Amino acid sequence: MFRNTHLTDRLAKWLPRLVLTPSMVMVLVGVYLFMVWTGWISLSSSRMVPHYDFVGLEQYIRLWSTPRWHTAVINLFLFSFLFLAITVGTGLIIAILLDQNIRAEGALRAVYLYPMSLSFIVTGTAWKWILNPDLGIEKVVRSLGWESFVFDWITRPNFAIYTIVIAAVWQSSGFAMAIFLAGLRGIDNSVIKAAQIEGASLPKIYRSIIIPMLRPAFLSVIVLLSYIAIKNFDLVLAMTNGGPGSATEVPSTFMFSATFRRNQMGVGAASAIMMLMTVAAIIIPYLYSELKESRHAD
Repeated sequence: MFRNTHLTDRLAKWLPRLVLTPSMVMVLVGVYLFMVWTGWISLSSSRMVPHYDFVGLEQYIRLWSTPRWHTAVINLFLFSFLFLAITVGTGLIIAILLDQNIRAEGALRAVYLYPMSLSFIVTGTAWKWILNPDLGIEKVVRSLGWESFVFDWITRPNFAIYTIVIAAVWQSSGFAMAIFLAGLRGIDNSVIKAAQIEGASLPKIYRSIIIPMLRPAFLSVIVLLSYIAIKNFDLVLAMTNGGPGSATEVPSTFMFSATFRRNQMGVGAASAIMMLMTVAAIIIPYLYSELKESRHAD
């Protein structure tokens, strides 16, 4: 009996480790090992095929002397700023409205969350059709009699990046709404009632009390949306393929193009490392703050 109990305890101890080991090995090899490999390639003279010599920062110098990379970086900052600002604002407003115990809240929540269930390829393809002057909004409005209506942003280099923002906001606003709504539902109603007794209006309660209490939700939303913005590839590829020209080029599409179309593997690896450093600059402070708060809580 004692032997069977001991065997059961050992099995219960080691079984989770055995189940998780294949996944851990795949992550170790497929993520971290290839991150190291990409870093080494970025320091080599690799072009069409990998070379394992060492040329220092030559590929990074080539990268930052490429005008197309400068365009990609500018587009990334512009897209990220607009995407974060509009998505966070829209998600917060929708969450506040849904928090008023309105009818059919569950159905509305599902409607707002539905776009997040789609892949960015599907979203990009759909919005490419919607914004196409010959198929989408412009054609529909003109068919209704407004012949002078023009909405051809997706074909204009100075405006094409904004169409990417529109599609990304449409897909991600529901995600921001869900996190903010969870944060709102976690606030004690007694705080609101106490403020109302003191004579504070509802807008002032939200502005001065509730929204500041949503700081963890804001932090989570901003970090996750920033990660989505930096790695944005399939949405751009499906909608504009980086065009017209290089008007909607972003670092992820630049990396793909440099590596697989222009046979500049070293430059592509350097751009990938720059993206990794940008993500790390966002994720590491977030993880540090979370660990710091958990230690204080303990």
